[in-house]
Amino acid sequence: MQVSAVSVRRSQRADDTTRGVELVRALAATVADDPARDALRRRAIEAWLPLAQHMARRYFGRGEPSDDLVQVALVGLIKAIDRYDAGNGADFTAFAIPTILGELKRHFRDKAWAIRVPRRLQELRMSIAAANNVLSHSLGRPPTVADIASHLRVSEEDVLEGLEGARAYSATSLSTPVGEDGGQELGDTLGGVDSELELAELRIALGPAMATLSEREQRMLSLRFYGNRTQSEIAREFGISQMHVSRLLSQALAKLRTLLNDDGR
Repeated sequence: MQVSAVSVRRSQRADDTTRGVELVRALAATVADDPARDALRRRAIEAWLPLAQHMARRYFGRGEPSDDLVQVALVGLIKAIDRYDAGNGADFTAFAIPTILGELKRHFRDKAWAIRVPRRLQELRMSIAAANNVLSHSLGRPPTVADIASHLRVSEEDVLEGLEGARAYSATSLSTPVGEDGGQELGDTLGGVDSELELAELRIALGPAMATLSEREQRMLSLRFYGNRTQSEIAREFGISQMHVSRLLSQALAKLRTLLNDDGR
């Protein structure tokens, strides 16, 4: 009687699982300072590594490198092995799977998002993505916001909020090539901070404020700040002392400050 390859593989997996359970139970029974504990722990991790890899594969294709996900799942496996208490009678697999899944979900919640958003929006994004896959098959077309809202039993506003929040999951590098020939980077197309923008409103208001000054005051301010003339030169032009020019300029500037100040209008 021939034995199929499938049967052989199933028998081998069963043996591997049994050996893995025995290793975990033996590890749980050893004391912390047992010289054999490190080697036993390493063998237990190696025995259950396929479980961690299998759990990680469930999250492949979600924007995170597969190697990173396997490492995260391995961290969860190690935590499960270290925390497992054989005395409570719980099956190790039933204990390890939630621990590994929790580590993977925590990675996506805390590490994968380019911009941190509330946990509610993170979970809503995952629900919307799952609903989109289900509805696309059942409806034979891309689902609308109303379809997703009805499927998830939430409001359309919640779905829109979740879709908007999903945009924070990943960010595009400013070094990304753009344009037909790719000769320009995304950062080159973005505007910078205009240092003159804050002064625009002030310049608009300055004209009417200057008009309230006397012709002599306007002329002095123009010579001093636009003509770059010294107070002595202005004094000679007006036939007055430099001290008098200084006083008149101070008075004119004080008037302008009062007029341009929001509280003084």
